[in-house]
Amino acid sequence: MRPGGVLFSEMTPDPSWEADFHDWYDTEHIPIRMAAPGFLGAQRYCRNDGPGFLAVYDMESPEALQTDQYKRIKGEPSERTARMLRDVSGFTRYTGRLLSWQQQEGISEAQMLESLVLYSVFFTVPEDRQADFNDWYTQDHVPRLLEEPQWLGVRRYQIVDGAPESYTHLALHHLASADALESSARAAARTTPWRDQLAAESWFRGTYMVFTKRRQRFLAQPAA
Repeated sequence: MRPGGVLFSEMTPDPSWEADFHDWYDTEHIPIRMAAPGFLGAQRYCRNDGPGFLAVYDMESPEALQTDQYKRIKGEPSERTARMLRDVSGFTRYTGRLLSWQQQEGISEAQMLESLVLYSVFFTVPEDRQADFNDWYTQDHVPRLLEEPQWLGVRRYQIVDGAPESYTHLALHHLASADALESSARAAARTTPWRDQLAAESWFRGTYMVFTKRRQRFLAQPAA
């Protein structure tokens, strides 16, 4: 099932207990969520430009975070979970609803989601400019990016809840290699008349981050 919802969450542990943080994340934090209704999978990443780790949870819809089981998970954390969440820094949490999904021909959705590199882009778009922004992204920007074979796909979400910033849109670009960011296709995608028109507006300032996959993808656990 194609994820209709996403949860994007970053945390940074102190280096002195980073190993314990990863063990907790891989053996407790994610697995308990993979057993909750509406969760489809999860992928962990390391941030390329500094400390910090990202988890992207794929859900049937953002409503997966409203089920009784998930509310119990959030409201009744283990002692270890409470300690980890209390002590990490750099915490971010954004929930999104799917707007568009575009990918290279000849690859599966699973191959796209398991890409080595994730390039995330956040925007805060005024409500009266969102239709044009969305049309530009899907009709002009992404098709040009996909001319680069290593640009495996792009999925875009409307942010429905999040902190610490008040972003409205999230694009997750799945890349086979970070080299795609230096490609001629990306350069061309960033110099079109439509993009130039949007870039002249004061709100057109994205937040860009690059991550590398940390380990194999987690998948939802079948119901008991």
